Amino acid sequence: MLDIFTVAFFGHREIDNPFKIEERLEEEIYRLLGEKEYVDFLVGRDGEFDQFASSAVLRVRKRYRDDNSSLILVLPYPKADYLNNVEYYEEYYSEIEISHAASVVHPKAAIQIRNREMVDRADLIICYIEHEKGGAWQSVQYALKQNKNVINLAEDIEK
Repeated sequence: MLDIFTVAFFGHREIDNPFKIEERLEEEIYRLLGEKEYVDFLVGRDGEFDQFASSAVLRVRKRYRDDNSSLILVLPYPKADYLNNVEYYEEYYSEIEISHAASVVHPKAAIQIRNREMVDRADLIICYIEHEKGGAWQSVQYALKQNKNVINLAEDIEK
């Protein structure tokens, strides 16, 4: 049976240090692809960090290996951009999931419900959290309460 290790990404919408963050993301992704039998990378599409994480996963898969991982977009509900660009999304991501639990609640609550589902599935959280506020910070706090392993890239990147 395939041993699947799951990683979820969370971070702030706006990022000040993109090059260092992408470098650190790539280091962690290389390490995981080398150590684990198979890795599912779960990502949203709600801000700059999510975009950096997705791009880093795709770059490392292209340069290193793409046979033991998948990049899964987890949407809280079918967003208009997705519905209008399904082919693009299907080419970019390995899989696209829409959270049923999040899709049936008010949109303001949907992202946090989707994030908790991602945390519950994850073996590791890779995040970029600088401020003790916002949805990403709340999701990481939830992860810590669930005793999940968390790597906060903001802690080892100088401003």
